[in-house]
Amino acid sequence: MFSVQPDIQGGGIGKRMIAEGERIAKEEFGLATMRMSVIDIRDTLIAFYERRGYKNTGKYKPFPYGDERFGIPKRDDLRFLILEKQL
Repeated sequence: MFSVQPDIQGGGIGKRMIAEGERIAKEEFGLATMRMSVIDIRDTLIAFYERRGYKNTGKYKPFPYGDERFGIPKRDDLRFLILEKQL
């Protein structure tokens, strides 16, 4: 998981992080596809990734309630949407 600190969002850091991750996946690991999971109620974030070529697969994964690495959710209806991009 990665994110950009909220007070510095909008400056292109996220775009550069994604581009570098994609470059490494393709050039150093020889991967043809990049996949990510995004909480499905994050419409603005999903749109951000779609503008970068990611497609909605229509597939979902359950949110890992009880796993402290994902914080303490304030809702009980979360799930991850899987996005995919051909590199």
